[in-house]
This record gives sequence, C-alpha cells and structure tokens, in this order.
Amino acid sequence: MRKLIIHLLSCLPVLAMAQNKDKQEITAYLDKQSATYADISKKIWGYAEVGYQEEKSSALLESVLEKEGFAVKKGIAGIPTAFVATYGSGQPVIGILAEYDALPGLSQTDEPQQHAITEGGAGHGCGHNLFGTASVAAAVGVKNWLKEHNGKGTIRVYGCPAEEGGSGKVYMVRAGLFDDVNAVLHWHPGNDNSAATYPWMSNKNAKFRFYGAASHASGAPEKGRSALDAVEAMDFMVNMMREHVPDHTRIHYVITKGGDAPNVVPAFAEVYYYVRHPDMQVVKDVWERLVKAAEGAAMGTGTTMKYEVIGGVYNMLPNEALSRMMDTNLRQVGGYTYTSEERAFAKKIQSTLVDQSKLPDLDRSTATVQPFAIETGIRGGASSDVADVSWVTPTAGISTATFVPGSSGHSWQNVAAAGMSIGTKGMMIAAKTIALTAYDLFNDPVVLTTAKEELKTRQGPAFKYEAMLGNREPALDYRKK
Repeated sequence: MRKLIIHLLSCLPVLAMAQNKDKQEITAYLDKQSATYADISKKIWGYAEVGYQEEKSSALLESVLEKEGFAVKKGIAGIPTAFVATYGSGQPVIGILAEYDALPGLSQTDEPQQHAITEGGAGHGCGHNLFGTASVAAAVGVKNWLKEHNGKGTIRVYGCPAEEGGSGKVYMVRAGLFDDVNAVLHWHPGNDNSAATYPWMSNKNAKFRFYGAASHASGAPEKGRSALDAVEAMDFMVNMMREHVPDHTRIHYVITKGGDAPNVVPAFAEVYYYVRHPDMQVVKDVWERLVKAAEGAAMGTGTTMKYEVIGGVYNMLPNEALSRMMDTNLRQVGGYTYTSEERAFAKKIQSTLVDQSKLPDLDRSTATVQPFAIETGIRGGASSDVADVSWVTPTAGISTATFVPGSSGHSWQNVAAAGMSIGTKGMMIAAKTIALTAYDLFNDPVVLTTAKEELKTRQGPAFKYEAMLGNREPALDYRKK
C-alpha cells in the first residue's frame, strides 16, 4: 500500500503538466478563433431579435455547432428558437447556457454617442449577442479536447431564447431537459470580471387587459366605459400598496396600450406588470394582492379584466463548489487592457452617463478580477430564468467586463459596447473561463459530487420544482406588437 501511495503521488506532477497542456491548447484555439467568434457576435448584434423571435440568431448558432460535429435538436420545449446541441456520450454531462435575445427600443450603432440604427428598433442592451457566442465558443473548445483525447462525457449547449421577461429556460426546466445534467455553467456581460454570486430575485410578470365600451368622449361619454380608466385605477392602487409590502419588493409596470384617440373612450387597455423579491413566497403573496387591485379596478370602472402570466422565475440558488472553481479559472485567464482607441471610446461613453461623481476606474475594472464572495444579503434587483436551472442542477456563472465601467444595464451605452471590440474582449474571457471550468469538471468528479450534495442541502428535503408561471405554454407572442 505504501508503495502504491508513493507511486500515485509521483504521478501527480505529470498529471498536472498534462492538464496544463490541455488547457493551453483550449485557450490557444479560442485565441486563434477570436476574430471568427467576434464576427458571429456582431451578426447577432445586428439581427437584434427580441424574445421568441430570434430566428436568425438561433439558426446561426445552430449552424456553427452542427459544423463542429454537435447533434442539434431544434424547437425544443415547444419553442421554435430554442435548441440543445450535444457532443460526446455518457457521464458526466456538462451543460452550457447560451442566450441571444435583444431588448425592444434600444436600437443603437456601435458609436459612443446615442444614435439609433432603426428608430424604435431593438438592441442588445444586455449583451446577449456576446453571451450566446461565448458559450458556443467554449463548448467547441471543450469538444476539440474531447475529440482529440477520446475523452469520456458529454458537453451540451442549451440555446435559451427570451431571457428578457419570457422565461425561456423555465419551459426547458419544466420539460426535464436538465434532469441528467451534472453541472451547468453560464456567464453574463457586465462592467467587471467576477465569479462572485448574488441572490438574484424571484420574479413574476403578466399583462393585465381591461375591456370596456367605446363611445364619443364628448358627445356621449355616459355610454362609454373606459378601459384606460381601469388601468389607471389599478396603477393608482398598486402605487399606494408600495408602502405596505415587505422590504426589497420591487413592482414596476408599463402601459402597453392606452387607446388611440382622445375623443374616443378606450374600449381596450393593457398594462404590463413585474413583481420581484428575493423570496419566492413574498412574490406569490404580493402577486395575489396585485390581482385583487386589478379586479377592483375593473369593478369600479364597469369594465372586465383578464390577465396573462407571461413569465415567472425563481431566485438564484448559488453553488459555492462550482463558483470557486470558476473563480480559479477566471483568475487564470485574467482580464484585458484597452487599446488607445478603446480607451477613447470608453471615456466618451462615460461622459454620457448621468452620474459623473462615481465613475469606476477603467483599467481596474477590465484588467483585474474582483474578489470572490458568496453574497447572501440583499443586493441588486436583477432576475433571470437561469435561477430555475440553479434549483434543479448545480449551476455557476461569471460576469466579464464587456461594457464600459459605470454604464447601466439595458442602456444604449451597453448596446454600443456590445457591438465593438470591448465587448469581444470580455466575451473571449468568458469563453475561456467556461471552457477551462468544463475541462476541470470532466477531470474532477469529486467537485461534481460536492456540488450535487450542496444543491440538495440548499433545496431542502421537501423541495419539488413547480414553475412560477404554472402550466401555461410558452408566451411566444409576448414581444409582438
């Protein structure tokens, strides 16, 4: 036994050298193909397709994966623009999430001043053109290693549409598409490089539709019943309710239809609501009160009301074992520095920001990796359907500096950065980190076991997944006007 232990210990440096060489080959491939993936992300940036309408974007990523030898299943979970691409066989199964939907109303050139390509058009204000491309790049890098070394296991890319409010991944989770996955990796464009985890908020959203009776607003107002009055009555009651909800609750809305002419009493009006909170049960409780406000508004205005739940997601369930591994690889990859042209671009972007008193240092944000932390308190207000995945499969992610430090999410400034070289540099950091982490997971089954045990502990013994949006079919038309 003693001789066996000595022999195994003597093999460790050789094994470490081999693994280091493998990682170098993976990152060398991604460096070599950086321009190719930059072109792919720029095409998706130009398509700027909103949720469930990402036909060109998903088709492009599918074609890239098919050419690389992945078996691609399209139109999964009842969603035409969702896909699963698989390479390899057997265990472990490592999943990588890819997103590619844009946001409405954020059309913007890749210049550091506000200028829409198409007035009122969509734009990648959350950088999902980078997200989907980097995830595909990482998967191809891992596939190359599996193929060359006859590696065991499966790498799987999940093409995930409609993250922005459409809850695309929820339908994929509900369909059981993650049931056999050992670990899921993801990332998101951001202002700095970090593998820290944050408690993303649970979220439920719906469109409330009111139906009244049209009439001449001046000649026969008594014959009308204003659906817009009902919307405004609901909004007024909900705004009064804000004082009486638990701390850290977020309620926001937009009137999507309010009538067509002032002299016509609106027979139809619609308002789109979100409710968020770190605790899923609080979201459910506040939601019931929101519905009662809508019912009361209809009763008080002589209208009728129907509502359609569009999306709903869990709060994020962090996985420390996987997150620490991602942090290690992110630090190995490191950040990047600006060229003189990129620096000039970034400074011009920063000059357009509303708050000029707290502008982050450009180099510190892009060239360094932020300290690792498992945040358990209340921070930020973001929600994502990645959270539902995290409750059924060990999940971890990172953010990288693809945007100009200090800029806000869902802004024209982010669209501009996502369409030029700053976005590409951050994208490739993410691709390398995900690929190296997937490689480590294929070679370290202990971490997968630890991550699974951690998930079970966080879930609790009575956990059973039930989608926040219930049994409804995907809201494929939620972005259609």
